[in-house]
Amino acid sequence: MIVQDVIDHIETLSPLAYAEDFDNVGLLVGDKNSKLKGVLVTLDTLESVVDEAIKAKCNLIVSFHPIIFKGLKKLTGKTYVERVVMKALKNDIAIYAMHTALDNSYQGVNHMICEKLGLINKSILIPQPQTIKKLITFVPKDEAETLRSALFKAGAGSIGNYNNCSFNTEGVGTYKGNENSNPKKGKKGETHFESETQISVTFPKHLESKILQSLFKTHSYEEVAYEITTLENKNQHIGMGMIGELENDMSEKEFLNLLKTNMNTECIRHSKLLQNNIKKIAVLGGSGSFAIAAAKAANADVFITSDLKYHDFFRAENQIVLADIGHYESEQFTKNLLVAYLTKKITNFAIVLSRTNTNPVKYF
Repeated sequence: MIVQDVIDHIETLSPLAYAEDFDNVGLLVGDKNSKLKGVLVTLDTLESVVDEAIKAKCNLIVSFHPIIFKGLKKLTGKTYVERVVMKALKNDIAIYAMHTALDNSYQGVNHMICEKLGLINKSILIPQPQTIKKLITFVPKDEAETLRSALFKAGAGSIGNYNNCSFNTEGVGTYKGNENSNPKKGKKGETHFESETQISVTFPKHLESKILQSLFKTHSYEEVAYEITTLENKNQHIGMGMIGELENDMSEKEFLNLLKTNMNTECIRHSKLLQNNIKKIAVLGGSGSFAIAAAKAANADVFITSDLKYHDFFRAENQIVLADIGHYESEQFTKNLLVAYLTKKITNFAIVLSRTNTNPVKYF
């Protein structure tokens, strides 16, 4: 097994195509073709984490946060980022990060928060737009079923729980060879008409390359006529934040105590309590002030996130309780999620949960 094999599993859970544009995700350090010795999973990659990987004989660190976020112009060891990268390279350790790709995954960071709080009826808070694409192509009628099956196998036709593959009525298409062609249909230099069927399928955008490879491999034409368009639909299975409900409502103070205990946080900064019962909860791990409006629009009783500034709390406007539980605290269980996932996928290598507490914020 090589490093790329682990990456393939991770990107099934959180395809990089859904990471935010500002982010720096994927393999940040190392060779994807290196033989795998062991995997260490962490929230952040610090020098102490690299030391932990060395001790555990792991040559791949799977980190939620990217150690390299902005461009590196020097490697002199002056900053903690440079020192981490240098130590990893010196010890042949690869570093992979998924960050907002996992934030946007239905089974990712926010799903984990919901699980910790026992929420039910979960859905995406801010669905990501333009994640669904549509392929239209034409195929000889007698090859339609073969192509359809190949496209399905490549992942087309299914978005979440929604299946979409249609065949239009047969029409007439043309194929024309040239002096360099060796066509399977028609004779060189002449136009040949075949009865054709239109196939139309939708697919997640991260599968576009795989879908096209399948199309070209299966289709009998040398030059395949096709069209790919991006749909405006918002994907209900990909996006930032989640919203869910408690099985039984509770008072605000009861809920804050539950939140403090289950999310293992020493301090909760919150807006004014409204003396309402809590039932509907919105969550967004990490910095989530941008989602306050969405949480209010969803009629959430509480919005759980982190890194709220002074003026952000005014935006509650007596409509919602904003609860800042801390950045590390909101994402701390992400590495447990990744270890559980990779352990199921990879049974012949140790998947090690980092024991290093990487929280830079301390409380007095």
